[in-house]
Amino acid sequence: MSGDDIAFFSYFGILLFVIGSGVLYRGRGRMRQTVQQALIWVLIFAGAVIAYGLSGTLKSQLFPGQATRVSDQSYRLNRQPDGHYYLTLKVNGKPVEFVIDTGASQIVLTQRDARKVGINPESLPYLGRADTANGVVKTARVVLDEIRLGDIVDYNVPAQVNGGEMSGSLLGMTYLSRFRELSIRGNTLILTR
Repeated sequence: MSGDDIAFFSYFGILLFVIGSGVLYRGRGRMRQTVQQALIWVLIFAGAVIAYGLSGTLKSQLFPGQATRVSDQSYRLNRQPDGHYYLTLKVNGKPVEFVIDTGASQIVLTQRDARKVGINPESLPYLGRADTANGVVKTARVVLDEIRLGDIVDYNVPAQVNGGEMSGSLLGMTYLSRFRELSIRGNTLILTR
């Protein structure tokens, strides 16, 4: 248990004691109502403790692509239940969720995400080819004006737009290699510039 956890539980323990003492003192003559109120406060306290204990899990479930800043140039991602790491980046000012894929050499945008960041996929020349798990697909080269992860900003980043169907955009090595270190510790991926 960390120092923050101890402080959190100490604070709520003192708060529960003060509220409980006040309720019991005020309700000396109405014991049944006092016990009901005390039980309500115990349930509120238990709910707060459970919510605090699950906050990291809830955050990663509700916002899977959100990176947690560890330091000025380091971000942490939690592995999701499907086994993948997701990262939401601002691309040309718009949020785009990527699957981190160290097996992909490029950043590959779906046609939907390309439209979202201001690229018209219908007007692109699909002259490239990529070998995927689903076979060979046509790709079009593009340059992304800006990619932002917190305070880390990259300009004029090469990428591909997939000519076929994809379930999500991929964050490949052309972007990931810009980091000094990628490390996995348990179910956590840490990206460090």
